[in-house]
Amino acid sequence: MSESIDSNALHIPPGPLAAARYWAEDNWVWLTFLIWLGIACYFLQVRAENIYWFTLSDTDDNMRYLQVHDWLAGQGWFDLRQYRVNPPGGADIHWSRLVDLPIAGLMLLFQLFMEQGDAERWACAIAPLLPLLLLMLSLALITRRLCPEGSSAWIFAILLPLAAPMGLVMFMPLRIDHHGWQLAFTVTMLAGIVDRKWLRGGLVAGLASALSIAIGMEMIVYLAGAGGLIALRWVFKDGAARRMLPYALALGGGTGILYVGFASTANRALVCDALSPLWVATLGMAAGGMVLLTLLPLKSWQQRLAAGIIVGVIIGAAAFTLWPQCFTGAYQISPELQRLWLVNIREAKSILDQPTAKAIPMLALPIGGAIAALIASYHVRRDTERLWAWGTVALMTLFALVLMLWQIRATPAAQLLAIPALAWAGYALIERVFTARGPRRIIAIAAISALSFIIWAHDLYPIVQRWMPQASNKAASAQPAISPDVARSRSAYMKRIRQANAQCRTRSSLTPLNQLPAATLFTLVDLGPRIIATTHHSVVAGPYHRNGRAILDIHHAFDGNAETFRTIARNHGAAYFLLCSDFPEGTIYRSRSPHGFYAQMEKGNVPEWLVPVTLKTEHDLPYTLYKIEY
Repeated sequence: MSESIDSNALHIPPGPLAAARYWAEDNWVWLTFLIWLGIACYFLQVRAENIYWFTLSDTDDNMRYLQVHDWLAGQGWFDLRQYRVNPPGGADIHWSRLVDLPIAGLMLLFQLFMEQGDAERWACAIAPLLPLLLLMLSLALITRRLCPEGSSAWIFAILLPLAAPMGLVMFMPLRIDHHGWQLAFTVTMLAGIVDRKWLRGGLVAGLASALSIAIGMEMIVYLAGAGGLIALRWVFKDGAARRMLPYALALGGGTGILYVGFASTANRALVCDALSPLWVATLGMAAGGMVLLTLLPLKSWQQRLAAGIIVGVIIGAAAFTLWPQCFTGAYQISPELQRLWLVNIREAKSILDQPTAKAIPMLALPIGGAIAALIASYHVRRDTERLWAWGTVALMTLFALVLMLWQIRATPAAQLLAIPALAWAGYALIERVFTARGPRRIIAIAAISALSFIIWAHDLYPIVQRWMPQASNKAASAQPAISPDVARSRSAYMKRIRQANAQCRTRSSLTPLNQLPAATLFTLVDLGPRIIATTHHSVVAGPYHRNGRAILDIHHAFDGNAETFRTIARNHGAAYFLLCSDFPEGTIYRSRSPHGFYAQMEKGNVPEWLVPVTLKTEHDLPYTLYKIEY
């Protein structure tokens, strides 16, 4: 259904500017691609030094690189074990080969005209930018669907990811972990739900959901919410089966096909944390139930609601009966591992546990987007179709905001899902500034100022804190007073931690370890992936929950006494111990067990069976290496 241009569209007089705008409307896909290309080139230039030094700063980026590298070196397609973690058996990684494909493809392409090292660096630099293009196209499509014909708010939408720091970081060069693709598919799924063309929208939403699930289960709550919204629309809208039927077929069929093609050997078991027979069966039942509902001769919304509840209860009861363990947690880790390891992971904590200075920038976009979506829903309340689209966006944004109360790892999705509503609000306010007069223009300018603060809160909030000493003084007065000496000591302490975290991960610091014959190193859990990505050595553990037994062994070794450490190291065949003083993970052992082995080592209390090893380097190393004598 075509809609006429209304007051949300800027009135531009005939001329070159109007011609450019009409060209942009007719060629929005190409314009989005060109803008993405410019952004990608800028990011590659900004991160050129990191690319040169191959600075894979996150543990998952290092493990993803190794997964691709080992596959191209001959490891089996369905074998995702990392045999240099907890050798000789290795550690099972629950990921999927799906995200490996673009990285491997770029590596093979670049090796045609580059050295292997350069090809790997540039492949890892460019690969994360590919889902950014999908994200920008999906945001443009959603915003074009939400806004009246003639509105150019979609241009704001494709640029606003630059103001979503926790979302944008997932798409930066070298960020080759799978979260960027999952976020892009989540937004693509939302684009399918609000698409005016029901068949296309259903297929897009279903396939995007299936692809996200094949990558990992992190976004399953968003996907479940989207499926619920599609079913809800079917209940209250005659003819909405034209979207739900293709959605169900794409979701169920896509999940089955992706399982056959991408599920690892380990994921053929009934595991909860990855696409496995368990999830294929559950999603197959859900998709089958949706197909059945669309085929039933249900005339009224009351009948459809009753039938939907019955089918939903049957599917939920079947899933709970067959695999109740997945309802208590996808990771299926032991209480001890939860207590010693998982609770210390920052992204697994609630937004309520974050300092105000960090929480406000995280919350600004989602809260602003939710408010804007609710205002827009009220604004279009007489237009049923647009009200449904806006209501969907509002509910998804609010849902993501609520999930932040559970874990801040929901923040990237919450920020990105808020963008369409913020783009609409920004465009509408700018239009009001140009067309309104008197007090309305002043109100619009004030609203734009407030919206600008919301969008750029991560940059502006620290400035506001510095320029509002009275607010800072009030906040400080609520805290226990500390002396200047204590404050300086804390500042110096945090500086040492940041330096250790950066320096002990650098390639130039770790490659000297290759002077030694390949061996197993006993070190911190979070250093493990970086060490095996930059050296030929193996490590005892990495931060992956299926590696839980080895993670606990490291915690027990560092919390216990020297003999406990030695026994555990012998059991893992570790030949060397690498100590990086003041590394963030080490502060946990130091605080939790001040008399434990790790804390004593940092104090210089070294057992006689640990022999210092000197490596030939042109600079001082940020860690100390010991040979373990048994």
